[in-house]
Amino acid sequence: MQHQPPPPEWPQISASLFYRDPAAAIAWLCKAFEFEVKIKVEGQDGSIVHSELVYGQGLIMVAGAARPGMGFEPGQEYRRLFASPLDLEHRHNQAMFIYVDDVEVHHARALEHGAKVFMALTTNDYGPDYWTDRSYGAYDCEGHLWWFSQRLRTG
Repeated sequence: MQHQPPPPEWPQISASLFYRDPAAAIAWLCKAFEFEVKIKVEGQDGSIVHSELVYGQGLIMVAGAARPGMGFEPGQEYRRLFASPLDLEHRHNQAMFIYVDDVEVHHARALEHGAKVFMALTTNDYGPDYWTDRSYGAYDCEGHLWWFSQRLRTG
């Protein structure tokens, strides 16, 4: 099957992450994990209507998790399922993985801004036919699970 290219300046795959406080999460992700805001649309009440954050060629959208008593437009009821790890007893149903240029520098910056590292910087050599990466794992400001890696050698 041949795939059509995505719209200009949009990656083939992107992800949405849901936060109790998406505005604070956007600021934190930019400071700690070096994302850049591409688009941030705010409602009159300061809520995040839509956002796009980029890291290199990757893109994530950050939105609000569903809250008790929140109303939804007809056809938008699926939004009741949007949850932060804080709403799920810190469980995860996904993890984000990003290649960075210098994982040591990235790790130091993440720690400086309060990321909770669950896997220390580790070098993994998968053998001469594969690759060697240096990686770490961290939770963000609301507990989403992230992996950051630098390719050291390609097989």
